[in-house]
Amino acid sequence: MNLGGNAAFYVGEWRIDPALDEISRDGKTVKLEPRTMRVLVCFAERPGEVVSVNQLLDVVWKDLVVTPYSVYQAVAVLRRALGDDPKDPTYIANVVRRGYRLVAPVEVAAQTLDPVRPQTENVVGTDRDDRQKDKLEQAAPGPLDGSHKIERRIRLRYGSILMVLLVGAGGVLWLMPRINQERAAPAIAGVSDRVVSSVARPVPFDPPAHSIAVLPFVNMSGDPSQQYFSDGLTEELLNSLTRINELQVAARTSSFSFQGEHPDIATVAHKLNVASVLEGSVRRSGNTIRVTAQLNNAVTGFHLWSQTYDRDLGDILKLQTDIANAVAGALKVTLLGNASAKIELGGTHNPAAFDAYLRAVKTYYSGTEGKALQTAIAAYSEAIRLDPNYALAFAGRSRMYTGYATEFARGAAIREFFDKAQADAREAVRLAPELAEGHLALGYFFEDGALDFTRANEGFQRALALAPGDATVLRLSGDFLVSMGQFDEGISAARRAVALDPLNRSSHLVLGAGLYFARRYREAIQAYADIITLDPSVPETYGVRGLAYYGLDDLKNARSSCESKPDHWSAQWCLAVVYDKMGRHADAEATLAKYRAKSGDAGAYEYATIYAQWGDRAKALEWLATAMRLRDPGLVLLRTDPLMDPMRNEPGFQAIERQLKFPS
Repeated sequence: MNLGGNAAFYVGEWRIDPALDEISRDGKTVKLEPRTMRVLVCFAERPGEVVSVNQLLDVVWKDLVVTPYSVYQAVAVLRRALGDDPKDPTYIANVVRRGYRLVAPVEVAAQTLDPVRPQTENVVGTDRDDRQKDKLEQAAPGPLDGSHKIERRIRLRYGSILMVLLVGAGGVLWLMPRINQERAAPAIAGVSDRVVSSVARPVPFDPPAHSIAVLPFVNMSGDPSQQYFSDGLTEELLNSLTRINELQVAARTSSFSFQGEHPDIATVAHKLNVASVLEGSVRRSGNTIRVTAQLNNAVTGFHLWSQTYDRDLGDILKLQTDIANAVAGALKVTLLGNASAKIELGGTHNPAAFDAYLRAVKTYYSGTEGKALQTAIAAYSEAIRLDPNYALAFAGRSRMYTGYATEFARGAAIREFFDKAQADAREAVRLAPELAEGHLALGYFFEDGALDFTRANEGFQRALALAPGDATVLRLSGDFLVSMGQFDEGISAARRAVALDPLNRSSHLVLGAGLYFARRYREAIQAYADIITLDPSVPETYGVRGLAYYGLDDLKNARSSCESKPDHWSAQWCLAVVYDKMGRHADAEATLAKYRAKSGDAGAYEYATIYAQWGDRAKALEWLATAMRLRDPGLVLLRTDPLMDPMRNEPGFQAIERQLKFPS
């Protein structure tokens, strides 16, 4: 349809006036930014047809360096202005993986004299400063390729808080223990303990000046199989920014939760409480990549900086450094020390090794069984074969080995995987002594693979010192510190993890567990209520919340919470102690029998806690001896577990505690 330049037309009941950048209906007029209006005109010229993101970029932003997020923002602004619902669109419909389609009818308006214009309502656009910034933006060169193609049930140990990984854009959940805690983004040292702790009770939008979120870069390669590369590169850029201590960076899980949603910048900023948002796209052709990055002020909506980089994959570390430094400069952050060396620490200049590493990370995030860990281990091994000095790959493979040994290996293979985990962690530390990931992997091994809590403590403390704002370091270390009885320090770390990663269930779970072990039961119950608000489908939440009610001697609510998910092991654990205390001894016995039938000797530590609560100290000690023989990782909780309190004066219990050599 030819709309005749700036001639007015109708989209549904809205009159569109491109000459004035206005839309009007029922006496109400809304002013649009020029580029947002041009997007609407593009749709109207092809009503009912799919218009791709690349086509819109070519027409509306042809002389600017911008990313696909400029299109997403423009569409979001149009929907708000038109009063459209993206889930049930009257005007603009999403066409998955293809673009957008105007579904409302379009008519050319009859020419009239300029009417008396009603009061104008301003709408925040995506390019409010385009007219001022056009002179500053650099023109993007053409594309590299010359085209514009558009349960298994995992036992949650009491101290090994489960992980909830988001699989793909749809948000499908799967559960793993702490091995699969996301490599979340670090942030500024000493970040405030003020926490976005509940979706139901959000804090006011008050982002720190130097806070930033990095949205998943869009794969513009025209090949869906390259998604792992754009996601992985995004994460590496995010990690590069987090190594600048003066920046506070939202963690990976929260940032990636927007993948596939095309959110506007304001929505992202308010949900993550950040002042700026980095977005971009990646186009790969062999060993050459084009990365377009754009930084936006989330408060004003203005573009702060944008740039397109054409690089060989061998220069990937330099690319990460250049973007991180450019972002720091745009945010007026003063870089301290040798920032470039810190950003590139533990990385590789080998393109094939980098590619293998990204494939390992992608597999790690998207698998659901032991096979996924094996596949990730193989990819990490390939990266190490190609670059024997790749410290990050050694650290990643070490955590995979520990996780596989803890959850999937059997018999002699358990020790074999633990030995490999220790060797890799030590090699990562040897290659890059200042790399937090290596020390984190070493602490993780000593905790679960050796029950050597003194050396585990050294590893976690060193990781915290090197990356005091890394959400994964905070989460794992906070969990461990609470288990060691360092409640204030552990809970503080958990709160900071929640502040950096507010949409990550795991951060909230660690905080809830920390409050529970510290006997702060009411606060723990509120933390678990926050998790249920965030995601009511996580069954462990109800079982452990029930134990918090049990700690308050509120047996009615304890039973109600645990019976919400009666077939889950955590609920059975909880109900075994709750029923007994309610005098329902037969039900308690039956519940324990059901739990044992499912878990076998793997539940040794938990059975010991149940018998301790029943007052059968001999049985409790018997199961603790079994846990010691099996090197049950649940023993990390022995020092602080409230359910073990009846045993603390028992000589046999004290002897086991001495054998475990908890750090003083």
